Amino acid sequence: MQNPSQATLTKLNSGNGDPSEPVDEACKAAMYMTHLAPAGSLADSDSASSYKSRDKRRSSVKIDRRVYMQQHTSSLSSISTDRDDSSYTGSSSDDDGEGSQQRENPRERWLKPSSRATNSRGFNDFCVQKIRQASFGRREIEIAEQEMPGLVALRKRAKDDQPLKGAKVLGCTHVTAHTAVLLETMVSLGAQVRWCACNIYSTQNEVAAALAENGYSVYAWKGESEEDFWWCIDRCINGTGWSPNVVLDDGGDLTHKLHKDYPELIVGVRGIVEESVTGVHRLYQYVKAGTLAAPAMNVSDSINKSKFDNYYLCKESIVDALKRTTDMMISGKTIVVCGYGEVGKGVCHALKGIGAFVCVTETDPICALQACMDGYRVVKIDEVIRTVDVVITCTGNKSVVTRAHMDRMKNGCVVCNMGHSNTEIDVRSLQTPDLTWERVRSQVDHVIWMDGKRIVLIAEGRLANLSCSTVPSIVVSVSASTQALALIELYNAPTGRYKNDVYLLPKKMDEYVATLHLPLFNARLTELTDEQAKYLGVSKSGPFKPSNYRY
Repeated sequence: MQNPSQATLTKLNSGNGDPSEPVDEACKAAMYMTHLAPAGSLADSDSASSYKSRDKRRSSVKIDRRVYMQQHTSSLSSISTDRDDSSYTGSSSDDDGEGSQQRENPRERWLKPSSRATNSRGFNDFCVQKIRQASFGRREIEIAEQEMPGLVALRKRAKDDQPLKGAKVLGCTHVTAHTAVLLETMVSLGAQVRWCACNIYSTQNEVAAALAENGYSVYAWKGESEEDFWWCIDRCINGTGWSPNVVLDDGGDLTHKLHKDYPELIVGVRGIVEESVTGVHRLYQYVKAGTLAAPAMNVSDSINKSKFDNYYLCKESIVDALKRTTDMMISGKTIVVCGYGEVGKGVCHALKGIGAFVCVTETDPICALQACMDGYRVVKIDEVIRTVDVVITCTGNKSVVTRAHMDRMKNGCVVCNMGHSNTEIDVRSLQTPDLTWERVRSQVDHVIWMDGKRIVLIAEGRLANLSCSTVPSIVVSVSASTQALALIELYNAPTGRYKNDVYLLPKKMDEYVATLHLPLFNARLTELTDEQAKYLGVSKSGPFKPSNYRY
């Protein structure tokens, strides 16, 4: 399988030009700099005419660059081998580059029984990109497990009790090494699982292959189409002789599908666990309409998810995502962050910390005041859209960045999303005949206006960090442990404890999850004396704060 650089070489080599034609050193240097010019350097000039002239200069060395690359392809290809176990979110696992257009779609391959893949034990209830990537995926899972002490500790403590024995968990989340550790934890606690991806770009193909090799029914691969996405959900739901009794969702698409198309199945579901703001919003819409068919646990607003995952995970991954996709120097850039919730706070603090000039848009006066007191200028997006270098959405809302906004952006402005929903940026409005889309690297598109202006769109408006970078395993461990406890609680709850409504995880469970992760930092808690506990009106073993406490 070709990585992006190999695909580029192949494309260059397909052109005309005599490989024996000499190329002088100055021309080589010019070609080399043109080939490696970073996507983030587009903002060097605001004028469309200067950009057009640069395109013209590039075309003037097009043939010679082919010659240069032909002369050097053999040495490069001797270093890069076509390994099936290659991994990483931005390398050969990326199946959305030019080479992927010619690769057979995994769904189409699965629909042909003669070409359907099987694992080493003859199991074939899965659909992944390449099953032979499994060995590398297994190593990815083992690496992630080392930084997920809380989830591993939960697995060890609860294994003898088998609290999920008989549970049939239907899941639609990001399919990554971290998710694999969660799946293996649930199975070790007695559950059966069927899984698909909640995001078409975040799947680690080698991890999906490793899960399939171990006998898990996984339907996911990186670069799914929208049709593939819904087909994978349908395949997970329609397991032979298999009906789910617990659901783990991220974004609400699986829950929506069950309510809409499988009403006979969802009545047998004991509980739904939802981890995203978008998905929780959809759950409350069901409650308001009186149509929620099962009790639901809102993990998104649990202390551990909101204070650790939403803040620290996004704080660490936003810089990684921008660097991998644009190569830009963030220091000195002017960036507008839409939304100052926990995700927005993490993004702002990370970017400000490395020298960016950050301003914030907000609809909530409390969040806006927090942003002001944290040193950020609170603005309306219309006031700054012509001058900013980067626009990042963190709201969970829709149409935060519209076509009208993008029409007014300057040449080279980078646009990306850190909220769950891919509707925060109105990408559909860019799919018109007057605009040209140019894929410049994995997960990076240039959208070009008729006057030559272009913006840099990351991951087609989907989650930038999970599509284009990696995230810290320790933070995911906190969220995954919380999800596992929520599943255990809903599955084992006596009939009648939970009605068809949305609930928050009990604070005692939040504290338990935090306790599981403290040993990694060699942290030791101070114990309350009897007198202190009585004075505060709490138990010595917790919960230590009232339910309305804001951490």
